[in-house]
Amino acid sequence: MGSHAFGLGPATPIWQHLGVALTQTLVQLSEELLAQLDTRVAREGRSRSELICEALAGYLSFEDREAEIDRLMIEGYTRRPQEDRLGADAAARAMVAGEPWEQPAR
Repeated sequence: MGSHAFGLGPATPIWQHLGVALTQTLVQLSEELLAQLDTRVAREGRSRSELICEALAGYLSFEDREAEIDRLMIEGYTRRPQEDRLGADAAARAMVAGEPWEQPAR
């Protein structure tokens, strides 16, 4: 959705009216990636900057969600370990116990 949908006009980025401090940065893109970006810019009527900011914010929030999911899974398995329904733990212990381990020299 372009900024003009909020009544700001196509030349006024929406974030200028939200009080968000911005810093300009240089990003190097391959010709192929730039062509894909420009195709999306033309299709959606938005600026490169808007699309890049949105994509980066989505990527960063995805990373945060993945880390939170991992943390919650570890917490859940720590609180309630998965049941050993196949007897894998007992089988592994029996295999280790049956190995002819060398005794340390005294």
